[in-house]
Amino acid sequence: QVQLVESGGGLVQAGGSLRLSCAPSGRASTTYTMGWFRQRPGKEQEFVGLISRSGNTVYADSVKGRFTLSRDNAKNTVYLQMNNLNPEDTAVYYCAADQSTIPSRSGLQYDYWGQGTQVTVSS
Repeated sequence: QVQLVESGGGLVQAGGSLRLSCAPSGRASTTYTMGWFRQRPGKEQEFVGLISRSGNTVYADSVKGRFTLSRDNAKNTVYLQMNNLNPEDTAVYYCAADQSTIPSRSGLQYDYWGQGTQVTVSS
């Protein structure tokens, strides 16, 4: 069973930055497409971005240009760098791992999920 350990959430002012981390236990992160999703208050879960096994990245339009995904294979960790945050980014952020070979924006395709980390952006 793969466990995804997330860290890095917190409270930040609008315009600030945070970096979220996600480390899968037991398997190399390059074994999976690693996705990030978020759930804003009163809203459904939404796709944020993904990094494929080969390192290709895909982002939701709402975060494109502000958020960046990367991998550190030596640390077996995936990072979500979030810059120029605004109050609309306030949400619980989840990382997820997908074993399939075709990356997807759909959370239904992901096999393992982290516990979630709260990001709060104050105005």
